[in-house]
Amino acid sequence: MQHGPFRHIHLDREDGVVSITIDRPEKHNALNDGAMLDLSRAFAEIEFDRSVDAVVIEGAGDEAFSAGADIEQYAGPSEDHDPMQKERQDRFYEVYREPFECHAPVIAKIDGFCVGGGLIFAMYCDLRIASEGSQFGVPTANIGQVPTGGATRRAVELVGEATAKELVFTAGYVDAETATDAGLVNDVVPSEALDDRVASLIDAMGDAGREAVKNSKRAINAAVEAENPKTAREREADLWWEQFATAERRDLVDEFTDR
Repeated sequence: MQHGPFRHIHLDREDGVVSITIDRPEKHNALNDGAMLDLSRAFAEIEFDRSVDAVVIEGAGDEAFSAGADIEQYAGPSEDHDPMQKERQDRFYEVYREPFECHAPVIAKIDGFCVGGGLIFAMYCDLRIASEGSQFGVPTANIGQVPTGGATRRAVELVGEATAKELVFTAGYVDAETATDAGLVNDVVPSEALDDRVASLIDAMGDAGREAVKNSKRAINAAVEAENPKTAREREADLWWEQFATAERRDLVDEFTDR
């Protein structure tokens, strides 16, 4: 499938891997309306292309994955319950969730600042790999706002209530090592090793059953969002049987037993 063109992101594809670059380095890759619409369209196109096995998202340059929402869109007075702002936030929430709902695993490759809306977007990716100099934060309180885009629940899911509250209440930043210890980031490596670390993850997933990986993502997502364990277990069982019936499963079992 031919992707693009886009105005605020750059998209490349090599074999089954799609790379998306948020391309606003002059604004530290801040997510304005145009960038969010580009991301939404990119994921919509990926969703129609089931040959995509992995997606990697990064920011242009080496200063920021994304500095968050473009604050200029929130400047000035606004009426109570401004319908334009509410509509924007509802749409942003849908876009933030696109990596989570994507059929293929999505990796956030983070080099530099990953804050505010940029961090929300990264939190909805499946895996987060960061360079040693990266910084993470939720500075919304500094501009008199609260986190949005489902960030409060997602942060609690990833790092727990106490750490989520500390990040939000202090509006400060944590380094990549601290973010890794908290469970926000999967791994931290030197900047020069970032490409190789992400490539190694993609290679490892490629060595596994491609459909098994995708169905496993669906099962884990269902467990994360289920209202009760029984619902999660039922969804997991459905996906288990779906995968069990595939030729991929039979071939990989045969390959394993023939070793």
